[in-house]
Amino acid sequence: MNGIRSLTLGVLLLAGQSCLALDAPNVVSINERLITAGQPTRESLAELGAEGFQAVIYLAPSDVVDAIADEADVLRAQGIEFVHVPIVFGAPTTEEVDQVAQALNRLADKKVLVHCQVNMRASTVTFLYRAGYLGEDPAKAYESVTRVWVPEGAWKQLVIDVLATRGVAFDPF
Repeated sequence: MNGIRSLTLGVLLLAGQSCLALDAPNVVSINERLITAGQPTRESLAELGAEGFQAVIYLAPSDVVDAIADEADVLRAQGIEFVHVPIVFGAPTTEEVDQVAQALNRLADKKVLVHCQVNMRASTVTFLYRAGYLGEDPAKAYESVTRVWVPEGAWKQLVIDVLATRGVAFDPF
């Protein structure tokens, strides 16, 4: 684990990012205000305020095995807004993507961490927001997903459905 943490911190240092306290799996920096990741450690959550984060959007149900039960309290104690959109991994919905998009729109001027367990939900939903709601280049936005995984099953279908609904002509599969 220390090797993984060192590698993550080293990559962040090389990338010039300012989220050095973020000890979580699959950290992906979209830009200086938007980061996606898997579940941060309790210690890392307690340092997010010092790293300039102003909001956290959590996309896994609160009963997943590695959830931090008092995550909302840890964040709110630092003045960080906590948004929870619990997406069941095997059954993501377009309505949940809409909820996250609404939150990200509202938080557009803040430094935000979007996370789940391993950054599969977070990377995919953030991609859909960027490509489908902000109009970013979908091929470029999709690169942040492929740093973590290639969506399959219900997630592949969600990507296809949201892109089609939002009028985005892009087939990542």
